[in-house]
Amino acid sequence: MDYQEAIDFLYPLHRFGIRPGLDRIQLLLRELGNPEKLLGRVVHIAGTNGKGTVAACMASIFTASGRKTGLFTSPHLVDFTERIRIDGRQIPRERIAGYCTRLKGLVTEIGATFFEVTTAMALAWFAEEGVEASVIETGMGGRLDATNAVAGDIVIIPSIGLDHTVWLGDTVQQIAAEKAAIIKPGSKVFTAVDDPEAFGEIVREAAMHEAPLYVAGRDASFTVSGVRPARLSLEVTLDSAGGRELDVPLTGSFHASNVTLAVMAARSEGIGWSDIETGLSELAASGYRARLEQVSTRPIVMLDVSHNPAGMEKSFEALREIRGAFRDLYVLIGVAADKDAAGIVRPVGKLARMVATVGLPTERSLSPEALAGLCRDAGVAEVQVCGTVVQGFDLLCSKAKPDDLILVTGSFFLAGALIAADRGCGKLSGAGA
Repeated sequence: MDYQEAIDFLYPLHRFGIRPGLDRIQLLLRELGNPEKLLGRVVHIAGTNGKGTVAACMASIFTASGRKTGLFTSPHLVDFTERIRIDGRQIPRERIAGYCTRLKGLVTEIGATFFEVTTAMALAWFAEEGVEASVIETGMGGRLDATNAVAGDIVIIPSIGLDHTVWLGDTVQQIAAEKAAIIKPGSKVFTAVDDPEAFGEIVREAAMHEAPLYVAGRDASFTVSGVRPARLSLEVTLDSAGGRELDVPLTGSFHASNVTLAVMAARSEGIGWSDIETGLSELAASGYRARLEQVSTRPIVMLDVSHNPAGMEKSFEALREIRGAFRDLYVLIGVAADKDAAGIVRPVGKLARMVATVGLPTERSLSPEALAGLCRDAGVAEVQVCGTVVQGFDLLCSKAKPDDLILVTGSFFLAGALIAADRGCGKLSGAGA
């Protein structure tokens, strides 16, 4: 296979949908020589929101400390290879083609899913490249997630909320139990979860495996000292030696707990403050994108991938924190049909002057007409249904003044489509303006 043939083989595996279980991933890994045993220090991250931020922070810090570091995240924005990186470098396309050629027969035989095959390829590349650390983000849940084939030396659970309830349970306690199941004997566990029922499940799982548990806000404190577009200033205190001032290229104080978790984990690994500061300052080099990422000015354009009610509320809290930086807010939004769309758009009605709704470039998209109705119900005065993502963005660019802000939000698919289009209002293909 060449790369395009590999992608044409991989993407139709989505037809198998979500099939929780570890049997298939274990067969794939066996075929590849059990690379899960050759990953260096493993950081395994599960949670509802904040996984991507914590993963990027950890990978960037490890790289800054001189350790060759693999990073596996999902989904991608534009190109499949974004999911699998070593020190920020995306996996070469020819390696994807090679792995797919090697695995095709077994994948077809056992009915492996897209995410299972992707996970197997990531671990194989990391092992073959001799990484010294691997940062692995779960796809969904934890207990039966394909990534749970790894044994995490460090387990990080930034948050627990209601998402993927069909698969994980309809209470935070059930969901927490699924996600906490990535804890293994020998793990060090770090969390910022404060919901009593969810936290209780993490405590129970850690105790069962005799895994030490460290809690942000209890075992480390953090204080936000400044918030502005694409810049978060905070002080993190881990012990009696005093706090450390950090500047991180993130928008919103809600990121402070995620940064603190990464700092706690890094310090537990003996990484010095200088490397932590360097890693956090170079976050974009890890491939971290579209979490209230400012990609243009005059007007400010931000890309965001919040796709559940809790995530959207956090994003709008962050926008209220930087309210003095813009006059009016214009929102381009698309949402998947299997999400709580009414809950997702609820915060939008409190701040947006105008919303353009679009369909996502996937069969899972909620119709823009239905989404527009939900936006009106949420209190948005002016809502426009648009035929395509580009049309919606161009409309908002024509309406917004230089001192306004355009927010693109609701889905990875939407942010990815705008980056791929590289359309108007500044260059969307690069980080930060």
